[in-house]
Amino acid sequence: MAAISSLRSVFPILAGACFACAVGAQSYPAKPIRMIVPFVPGGNTDIIGRVFAPKMAELIGQQIVVENRGGAGGTIGSEVVAKAAPDGYTILMVSAGHTINPAMIKKIPYDSVKDFAPVSIIADVPTAFVVHPSLPAKNVKEFIAIARARPGEINYSTAGRGTVGHLAAELLSSMAKIKLVHVAYKGTGQAMVDLVGGHVQMQFPSMPAAIQHVRTGKLRMIAQTGKQRSGAAPDIPTMAEAGLPGFVVSSGFGMFAPAGTPRPIIDRIHSALVKALNDPKVKENLAAQGAEVVASTPEEHDQFNRTEIAKWIKVVAEAGITPD
Repeated sequence: MAAISSLRSVFPILAGACFACAVGAQSYPAKPIRMIVPFVPGGNTDIIGRVFAPKMAELIGQQIVVENRGGAGGTIGSEVVAKAAPDGYTILMVSAGHTINPAMIKKIPYDSVKDFAPVSIIADVPTAFVVHPSLPAKNVKEFIAIARARPGEINYSTAGRGTVGHLAAELLSSMAKIKLVHVAYKGTGQAMVDLVGGHVQMQFPSMPAAIQHVRTGKLRMIAQTGKQRSGAAPDIPTMAEAGLPGFVVSSGFGMFAPAGTPRPIIDRIHSALVKALNDPKVKENLAAQGAEVVASTPEEHDQFNRTEIAKWIKVVAEAGITPD
């Protein structure tokens, strides 16, 4: 009887909590929403976020304030969201660094899965596999054959350690059983200049960074790393089509809220985001940035997040890279 009485006393509390949650979701949003971009202004994550934010704000009925919190590979801004109140008024815009950081950074001040509520994969900027014309590889199989015959002689440039380009090359090395040499730069600009100049032989750059050099013959694109071919290069095969099934590298632009955010609020954010991403003008502007709209469900984003984190942890371990 005492147990039954105790349960009866708890029911009103639970009912009250559920009612408060429902009321909060119905009135959401009642004030501006902060969208944290964990990088400095001007990068791809910032640019893409600012393309859809105005339309999303119009659809959700409140201002969306883009706030740049750069530093430490995106972990400073991400920590702000991880520790924010789960009320839908602080959201996070991420790129592939969110899934790469657990493999590359020893101590992250949050759990990249447990501390966030997935909203959607926003868009993907396809990555190209390009080589300098001096390397006589017309496709991936020819490249692998050359690399196996010349172990440790082919150099690739990247924008830095732990970037998508770096780990894409390490994934290739692991899957193809070849040895490539990493030449890290402090940004994408000089890394591309030295590739075009023939000082290094290959790179995994974003499609927008490479496409003009490919069209003018300064570089040769032999594959692309998406699940399917990009509209920017429909004649170029994916890595899977080129003979490496399972080789997929995504830029991972996505949105999270803090863990514990009520599902009705997540659904409200998701609905406004997806409608904004599918707006013709927004789609056109994103395409101009080389971004292809994905607009996934929260569940698809969650699965993507978990799968990518596990993949990069394995790649980094197999490559013998020591996390910072």
